[in-house]
Amino acid sequence: MLDPTLQQTLDEVLRRNPGEPEFHQAVREVFESLQVVQERHPEYSDKGIITRLCEPERQIIFRVPWVDDAGTVQVNRGFRVEYNSALGPYKGGLRFHRSVNLGIVKFLGFEQIFKNSLTGLPIGGGKGGSDFDPHGRSDGEVMRFCQSFMTELHRHIGEYTDVPAGDIGVGAREIGFLFGQYKRLTNRYEAGTLTGKGLDWGGSLVRKEATGYGAAIFADEMLKARGSSFDGRRVAVSGSGNVALYAIEKTEQLGGIAVTASDSSGYVVDDDGIDLELLKQIKEVERGRISEYAERRGGRARYVAGGSVWDVPVAIALPSATQNELDEQAARTLVANGVEAVSEGANMPCTPSAVAVFRDKGIAFGPGKAANAGGVATSALEMQQNASRDAWTFEYTEDRLTAIMKGIHTTCLETADEFGRPGDYVLGANVAGFRKVADAMMAFGVI
Repeated sequence: MLDPTLQQTLDEVLRRNPGEPEFHQAVREVFESLQVVQERHPEYSDKGIITRLCEPERQIIFRVPWVDDAGTVQVNRGFRVEYNSALGPYKGGLRFHRSVNLGIVKFLGFEQIFKNSLTGLPIGGGKGGSDFDPHGRSDGEVMRFCQSFMTELHRHIGEYTDVPAGDIGVGAREIGFLFGQYKRLTNRYEAGTLTGKGLDWGGSLVRKEATGYGAAIFADEMLKARGSSFDGRRVAVSGSGNVALYAIEKTEQLGGIAVTASDSSGYVVDDDGIDLELLKQIKEVERGRISEYAERRGGRARYVAGGSVWDVPVAIALPSATQNELDEQAARTLVANGVEAVSEGANMPCTPSAVAVFRDKGIAFGPGKAANAGGVATSALEMQQNASRDAWTFEYTEDRLTAIMKGIHTTCLETADEFGRPGDYVLGANVAGFRKVADAMMAFGVI
């Protein structure tokens, strides 16, 4: 049960934001951790901090008309939720997927506030996207959509205002088209306005790898805290997009054996360890299906249509596909099969009941706002390089990323200890992320 003041605030959030279950889920999960803060710091409620934090500073919804290859006019909907700028310019990705709606974007933006706070870098929280799906579209169609999208969005963003990046459905191709249109419309080469750019025009080494690397590094830190490691351990990774590919790569570098990958059609199991170069060829170059991996592994891997990748016995799980992909039953299966650590590579991939199972059973669980913060952290490093007209080496940037992820892990552990919940990374991440933002909001007055 929540503190009455928090419950009243939560009830009001639910009332004012109907039909947005993912947003409700994200807010409720944070509120459950803030109970301990409320007891020690009632001034946050007295100043309306928690109430204000739940209301985005700005919500932008716009029409995106474009013409497909057949000459037919298509219309999609664009979103940008500029959620909180207490710590710096709004920062968060753009997601192009048919599932995108305002509630999804608000959930992602709300999570982004705390994630960005945990990095220790001067960036606020925001998120955006469209219900446009680039899958199966030609380069020309994607270009025309991106140009139309940016024609509206450009008036709301800037390196000191709001800095979008990529997310699901928005990779280097899409960022290129978006930045090109921004440059055309503004007549300015403001490289720091978008991150995830190509290396030849303002991008940062390690940005592509950062989210997946960060999730694996966070898992490694959780294991070390328990006297364990990746060494020789079987690891399940869901998804086969950017986050999953580089979670697999860092898993291998840390000595683990990643044995799974998946997409919307099913999953593959490769007991010898995923052949990463083959998987990259299929998913990054050919944009093919995961079933093709098993076909081209010559019988060394098996493909399972549908089903749950979490049925595979592993010691470590890195859910890296999408929200609410790992439910209570999957969590119980993982626990029964001996899972030791779960680190969220995607945003909120575990349902609340799944998280409850992991916490109840004492599994090391790294929530997404901590475990997958590597992507946005490296985006902020890209902004630093753009601001100084500099370009860092891969090794230097990866060292910075590793230090940030280790720092987040330490912050979460120390905060959990401070509030009497040792080893509770969920509480540690929520409380540490919240306090930094709340203190800044207190300093600024009622705005």
